[in-house]
Amino acid sequence: MFIDTHTHIYVEKFDDDRAECIDQAIEAGVSKLYMPNIDSKYIAAMRQTQKEYPEVCIPMMGLHPCSVDGDYEKELELIHRELTSHPYVAVGEVGLDYYWSRDHMNEQQAAFKIQIEWSNELTLPLIIHSRDSLDECIEMVRANKSVALTGIFHCFSGTIQQAKAIIDLGFYIGIGGVVTFKNSGLADVVKDIPLEYIVLETDAPYLTPHPYRGKRNEPKYIPIIADKIAELHHISIEELAKITTATAKKIFQA
Repeated sequence: MFIDTHTHIYVEKFDDDRAECIDQAIEAGVSKLYMPNIDSKYIAAMRQTQKEYPEVCIPMMGLHPCSVDGDYEKELELIHRELTSHPYVAVGEVGLDYYWSRDHMNEQQAAFKIQIEWSNELTLPLIIHSRDSLDECIEMVRANKSVALTGIFHCFSGTIQQAKAIIDLGFYIGIGGVVTFKNSGLADVVKDIPLEYIVLETDAPYLTPHPYRGKRNEPKYIPIIADKIAELHHISIEELAKITTATAKKIFQA
């Protein structure tokens, strides 16, 4: 049994075959799909997906850093209202993204800090996006977290030193399709990360693992990611599934 801790199965790219994709994931042994929000435009689609697959598709609520702009405070009001009026298992996906643009760095940092505070107040795990900003995200969490706060640094692609810093914060590390990329260098890091701090994710429809790179990513590819990590740690895929599933359940209190 596997858990995909990070998939955007509710977005438009799955509108034509969402049910089929979810059914194929279940057939592949992926029993839970945790869905991080992007912004208020996606809430209805995410909740509808949950309604159709209530035992499988589990929603989170947050404002993605790429949706942060000069009007982010109004957007945060909508997100906070939703977060506090419906049951969500985490605050996410939140964080910083300096890859696409640095035009709204200050706004991204302000929005991230506010959402860390929500996680502290609601005792919900925090799901962090940290593209080209991993050190900054680590430092912001360190400076603003409560003692009890935990969560996942999603789509980790950093160094072993950064992985240790994340673990020292009481957080976990989301590993996806990039670990299967031949020249990413991530495999050399993942082999040294303790397995009990790793969770599996696809980030579907993005970051499709080899050998399907270039095509739409889907939750059914979780076993490919698991197989690569199991190989790096010299254990069976069954044992890897057992460890990562237990960790995901611990994080989400499932």
